Amino acid sequence: MKMQLAEQEKGLEVDKFNPELIRFQLDHWFGEAVRSAGPELASKVLEILHFDSWECGSQNWSSVFQVEFKKRRGYDLVDYLPVMAGIPVESADFSEKVLYDVRKTIADLVADNFYGTVAQIAKEYNVKLSSENVAPTMMSDALLHYKYVDYPGGEFWLKSPTHDKPFDMVDAISGGHIYGKDIIQAESFTALRMDWDEHPGNLKTTADRNYALGINRLFYHVFVHNPWTDRKPGMTLDDIGTFFQRDQTWWKPGKAWFDYCQRVQFQLQKGKPVIDLAVFIGEDFPSRSFVPDRLVPFIPNVFGAARLESEKIRLENEGQPTAKMPKEVTYSKNITDLSQWINPLNGYQYDSFNADVLINRAKLVKGKISFDGGIEYGALFFPGSHKMGPNTILSLASAEKILQLLKDGATIFVDEKPNLQPGIRSEADQNKWQNVIDEIWNNANLSTWKIGKGTVIKLPYLGNDFASLGITQDVYFPNLNRADSERLAWAHRKSESEDLYFLSNQKNEKRIFDASFRIAGKVPQWYNPVTDQTSALANWKIENGRTIVSITLDANESGFVIFKEETKEVLAKGNASEFEKVQVLDENWELQFDTTFKGPKGVVKTTKLFNWSTSENDQIKYYSGTVVYKKEFIWKGKDANKIWLDLGEIANMAEVSINGKDCGTLWTFPFKTDISQALQKGKNTIEIKVTNTWANKLIGDQKLPKEERLTWTTAPFRLEGEELLKAGLFGPVMILKEKNK
Repeated sequence: MKMQLAEQEKGLEVDKFNPELIRFQLDHWFGEAVRSAGPELASKVLEILHFDSWECGSQNWSSVFQVEFKKRRGYDLVDYLPVMAGIPVESADFSEKVLYDVRKTIADLVADNFYGTVAQIAKEYNVKLSSENVAPTMMSDALLHYKYVDYPGGEFWLKSPTHDKPFDMVDAISGGHIYGKDIIQAESFTALRMDWDEHPGNLKTTADRNYALGINRLFYHVFVHNPWTDRKPGMTLDDIGTFFQRDQTWWKPGKAWFDYCQRVQFQLQKGKPVIDLAVFIGEDFPSRSFVPDRLVPFIPNVFGAARLESEKIRLENEGQPTAKMPKEVTYSKNITDLSQWINPLNGYQYDSFNADVLINRAKLVKGKISFDGGIEYGALFFPGSHKMGPNTILSLASAEKILQLLKDGATIFVDEKPNLQPGIRSEADQNKWQNVIDEIWNNANLSTWKIGKGTVIKLPYLGNDFASLGITQDVYFPNLNRADSERLAWAHRKSESEDLYFLSNQKNEKRIFDASFRIAGKVPQWYNPVTDQTSALANWKIENGRTIVSITLDANESGFVIFKEETKEVLAKGNASEFEKVQVLDENWELQFDTTFKGPKGVVKTTKLFNWSTSENDQIKYYSGTVVYKKEFIWKGKDANKIWLDLGEIANMAEVSINGKDCGTLWTFPFKTDISQALQKGKNTIEIKVTNTWANKLIGDQKLPKEERLTWTTAPFRLEGEELLKAGLFGPVMILKEKNK
């Protein structure tokens, strides 16, 4: 259900506060679809009821609002209705308390009456409920509705800073975590303008960064139904989205990319996330999760000196020019960009949490705080006033739970003493609230104090880490500086049988480093989701309760360090592999272009590899699609064991076969593949199918009369004046022998 309407389509909108009307509306489209299909077919094909991003606007009244308000707040709102028109009643403070109760009631009804109702409907139809965010459009606690949702969802955009959704992502991830949802998804790679240069290789680091953030299922944006079989690229969503559909040039070889994503997601759906810290979003409305930059004032030294300086410059925003991305859209360079906040807490992960889980679910388990979602947090943070949340308010129920957690032994960080209990309350209630607040903040002039078995720590916290509190870094990189550590994205999950750490090199260069993991007594192994291969890690040691592993990652490479098999060993020293050049295959290739994509007829012979876009032949220069490279070579090696083919550089994907045997699809660094099983002594035939993107053909076709063009699309042409993209196989193409050092 996409809650977005074009101007000419706007009409009546269902009352989101009234369960009876919600059921009526759902029954007349969702229910009707099920009835039309019939129960047998529906049970086979219908699995998910999905609510996409909330784009229909907000709501502050309903035929049930007065009754719901009185039931939830304990008094009749009708007596104070002028405040909803901006007219104070009794006093400004009193009016603001009434308005708070109005906002809280709206937030409660969005969650309970709307999402609670559709969750029940989904259950009745035996399907799962999937939903993106309510905030920022609707007055809400941005996490609350996820308790009713089976599959929480966020949204991230590609090359579209003005439309990217960092808060949506952290809301969905935190909401999923605190309510114990095992699958957290994201609408992925939505783009404001398609450049037609997108391919798996340049999507990978964005996907990996969001996997590390906490996503473990992607919704690809966008696959548009294209009714034509003779128009390419064909129907698009105007120029919105990344082109994931059958007339994408790399759709068939792109299976290797989708396989990679499925393998990563399979691993990241195991067990539960390991998160050390949780931050309270507060009880004002609207409220959203904390993106990393909002935490800097409260734990400055955890972010490090360089980050404090860069944040000072960013927030002052003096002399910083605006930028354009995409080229038609201007944006401010000081906006929150999660790609610049990788591993921001230097080895710690955090969630945000709301009053609902604090009051109704929080408990102490072996010295840690649990919300019954499968994650145990070492400490809770209550930041007090902050950007977009300037009030220092705290409800009596929240304060009482904080006090109880402290007495039980929790570690809790607090900021300034709250001075306001939200909403209309009795004098007795107010006195009780004040007593609890005074008991918690009884030593607020100190930096830390004890209450019962627990510890209160005053914010801002000036430590560099949390080791002194018994919370050591989950992972860190001892031989990397802070800047380089912040280009390694990571996530940790734990099941009954294994711990797995996802690592992603966000740099476009090869890196060799040590990683120190907060685990001991198990053998580390490496799982490569590109190749689907698990291998031993040659060098590691266990000391001081940690395992330090030597890791090599190629440019943009990612994978999993998995701890499963128990060991009493504390040191492993082995020889890492190295590759020796055996043979170079750069010369004398035959190229076969696809004539249905307006490529040249016949075989194109070349003595050396070249960039198609530099050709003097326009049929090659502006070609988009797949080209088959072929050649024969003589293998003179003694054996074919551990023999690899390295393509050097390609643009953009390559399917390799030798002697008719599939040797894999290469789409990301390193562009090499094991050919041991395909290679034979003597004469061999190698075939490499290289595929580029649509950009060059679209640029070339724009120079031709419409009747001579290959391409047709509903996306506006916006590549005027753009340079052609590199395309083809560039090499050096080499046969390598794998050896141990």
